[in-house]
Amino acid sequence: MTTNNWAAFEAAEPDFAKAVRDRFAPHTHHVLATLRRDGSPRVSGLTVDVRGGELWLGMMAGSRKAVDLRRDPRFALHSNPGEGETMPGGDARISGRAVEIVDPPELHRYAEEANAPDEPFHLFRTELTEVVHTGIDGEELVVRSWTPSRGLRTFRRGNDDEPAREIGRDGPAR
Repeated sequence: MTTNNWAAFEAAEPDFAKAVRDRFAPHTHHVLATLRRDGSPRVSGLTVDVRGGELWLGMMAGSRKAVDLRRDPRFALHSNPGEGETMPGGDARISGRAVEIVDPPELHRYAEEANAPDEPFHLFRTELTEVVHTGIDGEELVVRSWTPSRGLRTFRRGNDDEPAREIGRDGPAR
């Protein structure tokens, strides 16, 4: 168990965690960014699962994204924008580090709980470094950002050249 897993995030910011989880829930597939061997980005489709206080990344055995995460565990996950242009639930992104689960009994237990197909797969538990939700309120862009060290911060930006202004901060001061 980590101190920056989904359960810790949810305990620190239950309403924000629900908004982010709700943004991922309507769609099965989302976009995962990993780093290739040469450091360039790779984006891939991925299904995610929040189960037992953890955000899980599961993928087919031998996939390039699994190879990337084994070499460099940093990732970014972007919610599926869905159809059309409105995105009524906003936009959600999660960044962190992926920790591969290799213990056969733990993999078996996860597969049973998740009703996963009976075939080899890679499973990664996530350690969150940043969670961001972006939405529109009237004519303003509202960006809420949480990190384990800074807590939740909220910024608003209009449709002009003015810089974003911080309107709320919860959590430890820096």
